[in-house]
Amino acid sequence: MSKTALVFGATGQDGSYLCEMLLKKGYNVLAIARRSSVDNTERLKYCLNHRKFTMVRGDICDQSFVFSTIAKNNPAEIYNLAAQSHVGDSFTQPNYTIDVDLMGTLNVLNGILNFSKSSRFYQASTSEMYGSCFSYYSLIDGTRVESKTAISREDFIKKKCFQDELTAMIPNSPYGVAKLASHNLVKIYRESYGLYACSGILFNHESPRRGELFVTRKITSWIGMRKNSKTKEKLQLGNVDSLRDWGHAKDYVEAMHSMLQLNAPDDFVIATGCTYSVEDFLNVAFKHAGFGSWKRQVVLNPTLKRPFEVDALRGVSTKAAKALKWEPSYNFDLLVKEMVESDIDGHKV
Repeated sequence: MSKTALVFGATGQDGSYLCEMLLKKGYNVLAIARRSSVDNTERLKYCLNHRKFTMVRGDICDQSFVFSTIAKNNPAEIYNLAAQSHVGDSFTQPNYTIDVDLMGTLNVLNGILNFSKSSRFYQASTSEMYGSCFSYYSLIDGTRVESKTAISREDFIKKKCFQDELTAMIPNSPYGVAKLASHNLVKIYRESYGLYACSGILFNHESPRRGELFVTRKITSWIGMRKNSKTKEKLQLGNVDSLRDWGHAKDYVEAMHSMLQLNAPDDFVIATGCTYSVEDFLNVAFKHAGFGSWKRQVVLNPTLKRPFEVDALRGVSTKAAKALKWEPSYNFDLLVKEMVESDIDGHKV
């Protein structure tokens, strides 16, 4: 008999790829999405007519809905991808971010504890939980060094700094705070109540389905419009020096599923181990679009910078490689190329 998987946040980038993957594996998929006055199912268009796919309208912040849905379906696996996930917006909407990203998680954990204790639970954690903390190995004696202070991007690169499961976490945003609290709750419920509950500490992951408020998709969407003569305005960006570890969402949902197939639950960093700047993304995106230098077509707008920036991230997924046999299939160039080509095609008349 097919397993049933419950996916909160199914209409997002990760949720849509996850639902597609689970259907291919033979699951019955219950996709949870908030009711909206406009159609928010575009990313799920490949799932909507599948006989094993069911869309359920509801809000993860509604405890009675969460409890009743879990109790009624007793799913084998539950994935929580529901979140207010835009870091910048978390500064202007901190209460809402806490409600969704923290209280929503608590609702699901209590729902499992009280009504479906056999369900295996995946929580989407994030590299934003690290803030400016990082680790590196001393060039003097090879010992591991932990730092909780920001350093220059040059030193981050020179010292080969990284973040893994042991690196300290001191978030720089309300989003990071909410996600870290949920991350700790998962561990507490796992160790206190014996739940199969785990967190994936996912570093930045993109795709053509990424929302256009995020810098990578903002860039490729603008390229698509410019390439199809739909805009003459220059692209406005904030900080192009930030360093990020970018992977593809398709690879990362495979890791989510793998975490729930282990004999015992655990938390894992999921990342490529390679760091690129926003400027690097611009260079590669403009190259694939056949444009010239981005500097002639981009305006750096200081008002778009975050109040407290995470300057650099590089994840190490050694633990996931060993336990999950996971490794990314997309490299940076292929990821950017796919996003650029998708937006150029998408903006054609």
